[in-house]
Amino acid sequence: MAIYAFGERVPVIHETAFIHPDAVIIGSVEIGSESTIWAGAVLRGDDGFIKIGSRTSIQDNTVIHTTPMDGTTVGDDCVIGHIVHLESCTIENGAQVSSGAIVLHRVRVGTGAIVAANAVVLNDTIVPPGALAVGTPAVIKEGRARPEEIAMGAAIYVEKGKRFAKEMRKISD
Repeated sequence: MAIYAFGERVPVIHETAFIHPDAVIIGSVEIGSESTIWAGAVLRGDDGFIKIGSRTSIQDNTVIHTTPMDGTTVGDDCVIGHIVHLESCTIENGAQVSSGAIVLHRVRVGTGAIVAANAVVLNDTIVPPGALAVGTPAVIKEGRARPEEIAMGAAIYVEKGKRFAKEMRKISD
């Protein structure tokens, strides 16, 4: 697996996290217990910090980055879908950013909120707890998220990480 220090910045990864061998983690990145980082994901903490909470999935080909001014934080029990781009934003506990979405500088996605697939959430937007952000640029629809579905997705990925850690094996280059 590709885990790199960058100068004095060294990743800190909880021993129960699952990191796919084809993920790339660089610099100031912290990954919490039972979180999963999937194939092709890139977490690059070169300019600022990246913090991933516990039981959170960062799915295939997602890119997480920062600016020198603002880090990126993803809370506990979050689902970050395939091919997502997170840049210097905060995703609170129990939130979901769906496949193909882009969440930009200083955005805050509240607890239990969902950023819909392919949505673009522009700088300084607040997605309130339990809201749904849809479209390009994203429009906020209060009270439309289904937090129980996010919780189920997060739990599924915790179990999937445990299964992959035990059962996945490379058979060819």
